[in-house]
Amino acid sequence: MSEAILQVEGLHKAFGGVQAVADVSFAVGAGEMLALIGPNGAGKSTCFNMLNGQLAPDSGVVRLQGRDIVGMSPRAIWRLGVGRTFQITATFASLSVRENVQMALYSHAGRLGALLSRFGSEFCHEADDLLTQVGMLDQAGRPCGVLAYGDLKRVELAMALSNKPRLLLMDEPTAGMAPKERVALMELAARLARARQIAVLFTEHDMDVVFSQADRIVVLDRGRLIAGGLPAEVRANPNVREVYLGSMH
Repeated sequence: MSEAILQVEGLHKAFGGVQAVADVSFAVGAGEMLALIGPNGAGKSTCFNMLNGQLAPDSGVVRLQGRDIVGMSPRAIWRLGVGRTFQITATFASLSVRENVQMALYSHAGRLGALLSRFGSEFCHEADDLLTQVGMLDQAGRPCGVLAYGDLKRVELAMALSNKPRLLLMDEPTAGMAPKERVALMELAARLARARQIAVLFTEHDMDVVFSQADRIVVLDRGRLIAGGLPAEVRANPNVREVYLGSMH
C-alpha cells in the first residue's frame, strides 16, 4: 500500500449494552479507494462518525498522517484535511452552484464572518476550478434547488474538495442515484483521488459500484471486522457471502 493517510487501530464504541464497533483496525493509503461495507446495523455509520469527530470512541486510535485526531472537533479535523460527503446532499438550495462552493472556500479560509450578504468575486476562480474538475462549471450560475440529484452530488463533491483534503470520507455517495449516475460519480471520485493522491474511504450498498471501483474492501458485521482484502478475495470469502453478499442475491 502507498503512504498511509488514515490509520485506525482497535476502535471501540458501545451504546448502553450494545457494542456498535468492536476492535476495528484498518488503513487507507494515498490515492486508494477503500470500501467499508456490511449489512444494515454493521457499524459503518458509527465508524465514520468517529473518524471525523462527530462521535468519540470508547477506545482506540485514529491517526491522520501519523497524528492522533481522537478528541478533536469535526471542524478541527476538517481543517486538518478531512473532507466528507453525506448520504443526503448538504447544499443550500437558494444559492447558486458557484456560491455553494465559494461558501465552502470561505469557511476553509476561516472567513465566513466576512461573507455577510454578498459573495462577490472572492474565491470565484477557485470555485470555478473545482467545478471544472467535477464537470459542473456549465451550471455554475444555477440555483442548487433546480439541479438533478446526480448533479447535486457532484456539487457536494466539489465542496468536499474545497479544503484540499488528504482524506475523503464518502457516506453512501450514490444513494438515490440512477445506476449509470452511480458509476459515473465514483469513477470521477476515483480519478480525482488518484490524481491528487487523496485517500478515499466510502460506504456503499451498490455492490457493482463497490467491486468495480474499490482498490480494497473491508467488511463489518455486528461491529466487527470479518474480512478485508482485494475485491476478488472479499467476493470469494465464505463469511462475507454468508452474512452479506449471499443475502443480497
